[in-house]
Amino acid sequence: MTTAPVAPLPGRSVDQRHITLDADGIMLSARLAQPVHVPPRALIVALHGAGMSAGYFDGPAHPETSLLAIAAELGFAVVAVDRPGYGRSADQLPHGQGVVAQSRTLAAALRRLVDGYETGAGVFLMGHSFGCKPALQIAADGTVPELVGLDLSGCGAEYLISPTAPATRAGSRKLNWGPLRLYPPGTFRSSAGVVAPAPERELADAAQWPEVFAALAERISVPVRFTFAEHEAWWRRDHQALTRLRDRLAAAPRVLIDHQPDAGHNISLGWAARAYHLRALGFAEECLRRPGAGQRENI
Repeated sequence: MTTAPVAPLPGRSVDQRHITLDADGIMLSARLAQPVHVPPRALIVALHGAGMSAGYFDGPAHPETSLLAIAAELGFAVVAVDRPGYGRSADQLPHGQGVVAQSRTLAAALRRLVDGYETGAGVFLMGHSFGCKPALQIAADGTVPELVGLDLSGCGAEYLISPTAPATRAGSRKLNWGPLRLYPPGTFRSSAGVVAPAPERELADAAQWPEVFAALAERISVPVRFTFAEHEAWWRRDHQALTRLRDRLAAAPRVLIDHQPDAGHNISLGWAARAYHLRALGFAEECLRRPGAGQRENI
């Protein structure tokens, strides 16, 4: 594991740096932010969506939208990981990995994080869009014993529009962004460094997600919160679809389904990001209060 410091934010007691994680031989790049003067309450691990990178969570257009900054200021350590096939691992994995392989790679990286950094009361996964899928797989497989909960945005169980349709594979501003007024000025210019090609293996896996989710959902035994943006266009979020989503998570002790007003699919890049991140961190606090949360089992 290697680190490289980032210039500190003026007036903030936050240590922010780029790090590299060795995930059983696969090198993943990531961004770490943590409080300087106090131990972290917990470790937040953020997984970006398809066609993005870890910078999605770092407020490229406006500091107010940064999950890394607000989480560290509130006492959490937070790591935004470039998922397998992105960032440093893009050359090593030119075709990326599917959901199951990604979950194993990411779980190996998380074990390194847990061994190398203070994690406080446990690990809390945040996922956006495709990043929710390996997060849910990790939770179902139980490969991170310290996991206390999941917070997911831009992902459901039933597509509203097929991810394999020509228009969606080519990319659609309406599907991914919604109204432009939802984003700070300069978002598209500043986000150029956040956007990255989506590896073909995860795109191929995306079409199978409804069946995959149905098979893994009943094995998830930590609290889960889903957030759907007001202008979400990828996923069904009518009452019947959300009822089915909740019912499949029968083993989860708590399932919340929230709706974020004034937001598009890329929720953490818009003006609503701060409100969404605060709600997600509030849910993390609630998960940390559960009896036994984050305790490693001795086997």
